[in-house]
Amino acid sequence: MDFKMPGKVYSAAMSPIATTHMLIATGSADVQVRLCDIASGAFTHTLSGHLDGIMSLEWSTSSEWILMSGGCDGAIRFWDIRRAGCFLVLDQLRSQLGRRPPIIDSTTDNQHQKNLGRSSSSKSYSVQQRTGNHKKQSKALRKSLTMVRGHTQQKVHPGMSSSQNHKTAHYGAVTGLRTTTDGMHLLSSGSDSRLRLWDIDSGCNTLVNFEAMRLQTSKPLQLAVTDDPSLVFIPCMSSIKAYNTWSGTTFQTFRGHYDHVNCCYYNSQDQELYTGSNDRQILVWSPSTPALTEMEDDDKRQEGFAADEDNWSD
Repeated sequence: MDFKMPGKVYSAAMSPIATTHMLIATGSADVQVRLCDIASGAFTHTLSGHLDGIMSLEWSTSSEWILMSGGCDGAIRFWDIRRAGCFLVLDQLRSQLGRRPPIIDSTTDNQHQKNLGRSSSSKSYSVQQRTGNHKKQSKALRKSLTMVRGHTQQKVHPGMSSSQNHKTAHYGAVTGLRTTTDGMHLLSSGSDSRLRLWDIDSGCNTLVNFEAMRLQTSKPLQLAVTDDPSLVFIPCMSSIKAYNTWSGTTFQTFRGHYDHVNCCYYNSQDQELYTGSNDRQILVWSPSTPALTEMEDDDKRQEGFAADEDNWSD
């Protein structure tokens, strides 16, 4: 199949868990995300919201309808492809320290104990009062999400409201996106040579301080992450760096390419890392196995079994 795109294509992504659709999300120099349907061979619809080209795309690993996009405008947007407009724009200034915020607040437990000691009349009154407050809040929310232009009213999605529309995740283009296998966190790289870890549930920057790195600024990068997810692999010019996902410290640096590295892919079954570079080579990195290394050393010490050693190597 051949899909004609309006500009230079930066990225294409398919959902790894989709069972009800066969869509390819594409990002190009155009400001819109286009969804290509393999079944029909045509574009299903477009997603508008970015102010510049779209360099990176990533599908959610927990929902087949959720798509994340990173643009040259520095924004990371979350889309539900069943609805119009994005529902979340990540803000690098909105942060939390740690992986997850506390789920249960102690004040809620104290309030619950106080409510248990009330009489039935006070309970009914409090229910009516809460219902009234809830109606007032819902009316105020609907009013805040409605823009008045002349005599017409246009409803605006929360992710597209004027206060959230210009939030940025990086000071520069978002060059790479990668979700963890459990679907709880998102890793993003930018042309500002920053790697950030996001909590998808809260939409907050977890403030993990990844050690200094130098990234390409004009091309999209393909990141890789282990299933744990304890390590994240990111192309850094002609080398690849592995960082600890939770502490941000450098675990190891892989050198072997002679030009800029563009992509990484981690094979969890064989525990191998594949990297592609502008030197037209794909390198395979595998962890060292101490057991096999000791066997090879023992064989080398036994000169009488040279033929058997050759057969083992083969």
